[in-house]
Amino acid sequence: MEDETPTLAVEDLKTHFFTKLGVAEAVNGVSFTVKKGEVVGLVGESGSGKSVTGFSIIGLVDHPGRVVEGKILFKGEDLAQADDDRMRSLRGRRIAMIFQDPMMTLNPVLRIDTQMIEAVQAHEQVSEKEARETARDALVQVGIPSPDERLKSYPHQFSGGMRQRVAIATALLHKPDLIIADEPTTALDVTIQGQILHEVQKLCRETGMSLIWITHDLSVVAGLADRICVMYAGQIVERGEISDVLDHPLHPYTNGLIGSVPSHNRRGQPLAQIPGMTPSLLNLPEGCAFHPRCPRADGACFVQPQVTEPAKLGHEVRCVHPHLEQA
Repeated sequence: MEDETPTLAVEDLKTHFFTKLGVAEAVNGVSFTVKKGEVVGLVGESGSGKSVTGFSIIGLVDHPGRVVEGKILFKGEDLAQADDDRMRSLRGRRIAMIFQDPMMTLNPVLRIDTQMIEAVQAHEQVSEKEARETARDALVQVGIPSPDERLKSYPHQFSGGMRQRVAIATALLHKPDLIIADEPTTALDVTIQGQILHEVQKLCRETGMSLIWITHDLSVVAGLADRICVMYAGQIVERGEISDVLDHPLHPYTNGLIGSVPSHNRRGQPLAQIPGMTPSLLNLPEGCAFHPRCPRADGACFVQPQVTEPAKLGHEVRCVHPHLEQA
C-alpha cells in the first residue's frame, strides 16, 4: 500500500517577532498540508505572512523572530524541534528554497560554477566533473543558453532575470522532496516565466517533488497550483482546491482579490478595490482581522471566527459571513 503520509504537514504554526514596540504575530495559527507531487499556492498581500511561513518551515527565521508554537512535520519529522545541524543537512538536499531576490542565493564574488559545484558536493560525494555536469544540466533545465560558458560567469554578468534562473537551477540540483518558492518569477518576463512554470510542473509530476508557491499573483497560481491557501494578517482565511476557491470564493477577502484582477469581460471599467490597508501586526483588530475593510462586517465579526466548511463545498473558510450565494 502506498504511503499516504504528506510531504509536509503544518499544524497551528505560530511565528512571532519580539520587537521593542511589541509582539508582531506574523504567522498566527497556520495549518495546511502538501502531498507528494502536489503544488500548493500561498496567496495574499504583502505583509500577510506568506514569506515568514516559508522561512519558518525551512528554519530561516532571524532574531527577533522565532517559532513559538505548532508543528512542521516533514515526512513525519517535526522540524520545529530539529537542531541547527539537522536543518543544515536537510536544507538544499531535501528541502530547497527559491528566494525572491536571487542575490540571497548567489555570492557576488564567486563564479557560478564554483557556487553550484559546492552546492552539489555539500550533500553528495561526487567528483568535481560529475558535480559540474549536474550543474550544467540544471542550467539547461531552466532555459539558460550556452550553459558551459555561463557556468564560468560571475553573477554581475547576468541580468536580473538570468540570475533568478540560476537561483532556481541551484534549488533543483538535488531534486529535493520539497521546494518553497517565494515569488521566484516576479523579475522574469512572461515567456521565461511560462517556461519555468512548465518545468516546475513537469518536475512535480515526474519526480513526485512537492512545491509551495508563494505569490500575490492569482493568475500565476491559477495555472500552476493544485490547491490554494489565501492568507491575511498571519492566518489562512480560505483554502481548498484551486478551481473551487477561484470559481466559488467564500471569504470576502478572496472575493476582493479576484475582483481586482484585470479581466477582458470588464474592458473600460475601473478595477474593483479592497478599501483600506493591511493592519499592523503589532496592533491587529479585535476578532476577524479583515473586518475593518470588509463590506459584510457586523458585530459578530468582533469575535475570532473559526475555520468551517460551509455548504460542503470541499474547501474551508475562516469567516462568519461567507459568500454562500456564490456557491
